[in-house]
Amino acid sequence: MARELVVKVTCGTEAPERLNQGFTVAAIAAASGVPVSLWLAGDAAWMAVPGRAEKLELPKATPLPELLATVLEFGSVTVCGQCAARRSLTEEDLVAGARIAGAAGYVEEILRDGVQAIVY
Repeated sequence: MARELVVKVTCGTEAPERLNQGFTVAAIAAASGVPVSLWLAGDAAWMAVPGRAEKLELPKATPLPELLATVLEFGSVTVCGQCAARRSLTEEDLVAGARIAGAAGYVEEILRDGVQAIVY
C-alpha cells in the first residue's frame, strides 16, 4: 500500500507562493496515485469557496483552480471547522466535494500508520 499524504495549508493569498506550493504538492501526489488529504486552515479556507481560487495570480505557477480540481478528483479536501465557522462558511458555501471537519478529524488522519503530514 502506498504511503498516505496529508497536506495542511494555513495561509491565504497574503503568502501566494506558500499557498500555491501546498496545493501543488497535494495535486502532484494525488495525480501520481498517492492517497492525499488536503486540509485548508486559516485564510486557506477561502480557497474552497467557488470563485476564490481563481483570484490567486502567481506567475509561472499552475493555476490554483486546476490544482484544487486535481485534488478533488483523486483525493479529498477538508476545511478546518473552526476556520470555517470564523468565516461564516458552511459546506453549502464550498466547492462540490469539499467538506468541513474539526481538529479531531485532522489528528485522526495524521496519526494513522503510514501517513506523512506536511504543513504549509
